[in-house]
Amino acid sequence: MKPLKRLIQFLIIYIAGIGLLWATKYSLGLSDYLIPPPHELLKTLRQDGLDYLLASLNTLVVAIQGHALAIALACVVGLLGSMRSTIGAITRTAAYNLQAYPIVAVSPIIFLFLGDGLASRLIIAALICYFPLLLSLIGIFSQPVDDIEHFFNETGMMNWRLRIGIRVFENIEKLITVLVGSGTMAMVGTIVAEFLAATHGIGYVIRKALYQDNLASILLALFLIGLCSSIYLSFIELFGALIKNKLQGDANNNEI
Repeated sequence: MKPLKRLIQFLIIYIAGIGLLWATKYSLGLSDYLIPPPHELLKTLRQDGLDYLLASLNTLVVAIQGHALAIALACVVGLLGSMRSTIGAITRTAAYNLQAYPIVAVSPIIFLFLGDGLASRLIIAALICYFPLLLSLIGIFSQPVDDIEHFFNETGMMNWRLRIGIRVFENIEKLITVLVGSGTMAMVGTIVAEFLAATHGIGYVIRKALYQDNLASILLALFLIGLCSSIYLSFIELFGALIKNKLQGDANNNEI
């Protein structure tokens, strides 16, 4: 029911937003050129709906791949950054300093070396969404769970994999929340890459519609972006809940 609930919430928000836009249009007597009427949006849906849907799915696939890349990158850098050593300090400093560069400043270099294809979109999506993941993972990996870790230290069973596993298990709710939030940013990052220079995806569609002052196309694109994002985030939440229940079940069995 949770995926359906998220989808219904998105539909309510979208309908309320577009309803407010049309209420503003008709109450102030704004022209159709400025805000398209409902029939123009429906016309765009009939004419371009399938093409826009395919473009949105293309964006979603790239966003998922970029999100996975960001998770892997954040795990590696987070493990290094959580170390209480010179390597950990240097890794944290480098990660924080790199994040200070805005993506619009870095993207020309990426497009110059990788072109305007899949690789550029993946890299930009990963760069935008990996930093919140990194901060959370460094915090989780660095925060001791004193009672449990003390037991394993005393019995001589502790190793770095077990230590990380204990800390992840104790912060699983926080981790799921961060994964959901970073999934949204992966979608945003992919659209930004497509808007800047790519020739595929819903971001490219929005860029063309913007140049043509076609607000109806933009409104349809925004609907499909929200729809795809809601479905993907619902999947992450569902998958996270399954992992959480499995871990808790294993822990309860071990206690018995």
